[in-house]
Amino acid sequence: MSTVNIAKLPLHIKAREKIYPASGGVGRFPVPDDKVPWNVEWPEYQPTDFTAKVVAEGPVWADPEIRTDDSVKLKFNQRDGKVNRKSHIGNYEVIEGVPRNPCGRTGMVGRGFLGKWGPNHAADPIVTRWKSDQHGNILKDSETKKPILQFVAIKRKDTGEWAIPGGMVDAGDTVSATLKREFGEEALNSMDATDAEKKTIEKSVADLFKCGIEVYRGYVDDPRNTDNAWMETVAVNFHDMSGNSVGKFKLHAGDDAGDVQWADICSQLKLFASHESFIQKTASNLDAHW
Repeated sequence: MSTVNIAKLPLHIKAREKIYPASGGVGRFPVPDDKVPWNVEWPEYQPTDFTAKVVAEGPVWADPEIRTDDSVKLKFNQRDGKVNRKSHIGNYEVIEGVPRNPCGRTGMVGRGFLGKWGPNHAADPIVTRWKSDQHGNILKDSETKKPILQFVAIKRKDTGEWAIPGGMVDAGDTVSATLKREFGEEALNSMDATDAEKKTIEKSVADLFKCGIEVYRGYVDDPRNTDNAWMETVAVNFHDMSGNSVGKFKLHAGDDAGDVQWADICSQLKLFASHESFIQKTASNLDAHW
């Protein structure tokens, strides 16, 4: 895999937000646009050092702290046991034993609320259906004359923003397994369903998720990112063309979501992290209203 070419990557914005989310007011060192690239000399740069207590305590999903005595050996840019430390976008630099964010400075070092040093892999299922009236007729926008697409959106508890119901890829797990699990847990709340309901839900989700179209694979401009830990994802669209599969189920928010709904897709959408761009590409792929 080649080294990351930062010139070809979008400038991250949300990864430089003034206050780190859910941190109790921990602020980042301000980074102007022209100082984001690492190849721009900036001796005055003094990033905030922050790793959340829940991460530093060493839960099973988090890496250990990296120490100067080399007692912790993590294999970056490769498979490290069950943990995938490869980036979707190329090899990243490791400076003094610590990974460096390939998209540049964020104003913060450490891991924030992210468990892994380097890339933290997620999977985002974009489940869509056509918006229809009570008779099943597909509704179109009055101006563009294109059919209106809806997607399953959850309201995040940490930031209060609407988002795609994705989640982290667990060590040893696959992206496809994560896509199905996260959608069931966050949007359909299958953990609270009866056994009979679970079987119906699982079959419908399994059938729908056999035919997904990959929308995006790479770096995510996420407000949790730091100079040493960042989010990457694989976003896949699963379209219920008839609306008779997952599209007919009632949505119930899981533990990680504050709310869930079928949301109309349009250019006014404001979503978490890079999710707006994933949704826009999905609408374009299906020739839907945007």
